[in-house]
Parts: sequence; C-alpha cells; structure tokens
Amino acid sequence: MNSITKSLRGVAALLTVAAVVVSMSSNTFAQVKPKGKPWPAPETAVKMKNPVKSDDASIKEGKDLYAQHCKSCHGAKGLGDGTKAEKIDISCGDFSSAETAKATDGELYWKTTEGRKPMPSFKEKLSDNERWSIINFMRTLAKK
Repeated sequence: MNSITKSLRGVAALLTVAAVVVSMSSNTFAQVKPKGKPWPAPETAVKMKNPVKSDDASIKEGKDLYAQHCKSCHGAKGLGDGTKAEKIDISCGDFSSAETAKATDGELYWKTTEGRKPMPSFKEKLSDNERWSIINFMRTLAKK
C-alpha cells in the first residue's frame, strides 16, 4: 500500500469519526426543550406529608403504576425521554434532577393529582395511596 492510499484511508476514517460526533451532538441538542411556565404548588400542598410508608411494597406498586401511567412521557429512568416526549413541545422534566430532589413529596403529589396540559390529572384515575406510592418510586430515580 503506498503512502497516498494510507493518507486517504486516514482522512476517510477521520471524516467518519467527525460525522458520528456531529450526528450525536445534534441529537443531544435536539432533545433540549424549554421547561414551560413555572408550576408552583400551593403552600398547603408543599407542606403535605406522605402518609404511605416508603417500603419495598409501596415502591414496587409505585414502579408498576409509573410504568403504566408515566413512563411513556417521563421515561423508564424519569429523565423526561419517554416515547411520547418527542411529541411534546416542553420538557417532561427530569425526576433525577436536583430540582425534583428538593421538591417536597406534597408538591410532587399535588402535581400528579392536578396535572396541567399536556400532563393529565390522575385525581380520578388513581387512588390517593397509588399516587403517593408513585411519589415513593419517583424518589428512587434520583441520581446517586
């Protein structure tokens, strides 16, 4: 193999790597969406305490319910990257974020209960205890 052929192969390999990097970064940037309008919970909700003990049974129930009702938008790991997320104009949120970690259980419960477009209300779909169990599961999604 002569030096020109080696040089051309080297250039081709370099261009291939560059194309992959550009493709990956454009996909990453395409997934960044605005958060949407602020969504503060009322003070009474912020102060609510979770009456459902965060034990293995509750977390399992919450995980099962999350998979059925939340995963399609919020993603398996709560990163806001579910299969329906790309069709939504705003971010579905990141349950592993510091912002979610600092929210009280009451705030998360209130948002799950009330909903706001495009997220539905789960007030009529799930019992109080089921919604609290989802909150218990959501707490396991925090980055460690």
